[in-house]
Amino acid sequence: MNWRNVAAIARKDLGEVRQNRMVWLPMILLPLILCTILPIVLIVLPQIAGSGIAESMNDPDLARMLENLPAAMKAQIEGMNANQQMIYIVLGFMFAPLFLILPIMTASVVGTNSFVGEKERKTIEALLYTPATDHELFFGKMLAAISLSLAITLLSFVLYALVLNGLGASIMGGIWFPTPVWWVLIIWLAPAVSVLGMLGAVVVSARARTFMEAYQMTGLLVLPVLLLLIGQVAGVISLSIEVTLFVGCAVWLLDVALLWGSLHLFSRYSLFESARL
Repeated sequence: MNWRNVAAIARKDLGEVRQNRMVWLPMILLPLILCTILPIVLIVLPQIAGSGIAESMNDPDLARMLENLPAAMKAQIEGMNANQQMIYIVLGFMFAPLFLILPIMTASVVGTNSFVGEKERKTIEALLYTPATDHELFFGKMLAAISLSLAITLLSFVLYALVLNGLGASIMGGIWFPTPVWWVLIIWLAPAVSVLGMLGAVVVSARARTFMEAYQMTGLLVLPVLLLLIGQVAGVISLSIEVTLFVGCAVWLLDVALLWGSLHLFSRYSLFESARL
């Protein structure tokens, strides 16, 4: 494996991302919405309206949410007032699965642009003459998608922490975020989800002929994240440290299986042949 070839391919793909507004624009807008607009809506607007986040919710909804919380979470919010509890629960606990949309979406979009984009840009023929092997080509594209995905996820995490602590410190009584489970989510689960998004793009690219077609198909990859969010809101599952570690292990095992299949599925010739169909 020639890692210079891998790095050169990754740089080329990252350069193509910068030139494609359909790829980089969602990577900017989604973190801004999730990490700034939502916290402002949940923390600042209720205070402007003369109430807190707890008062802005109906009592039955608040009671149901508190009832569905796991015992460990109830212990963490014990002693907090109603507004502190709701900020901690909504933004520090239930928001965690939603945050996983960032790595999986970014990796899948960049991967889709890389593989299917070769078909649309008519650069398949150039790949046939590169000195890199098929595996070097694959890992170069994978490196571009995953490195950008993790960079955006990390920057979004830092932005989210600054916003939550900046807006909520006066209510929470000081700096309170990130909570312990978020460190496990960012360090362990987010990279696994990022790899899953990239490998999902490889599988989709084997069939899709256009970027928009592949983009719509890879959108299905966020469904498990949404199901995880729904399960947490309903009290069926709780992203504790132990559960996050377990889910991460499951995703990494799935990544290994998909990587094995992708290495057998991918070749520059298969891209060339699919582009001719």
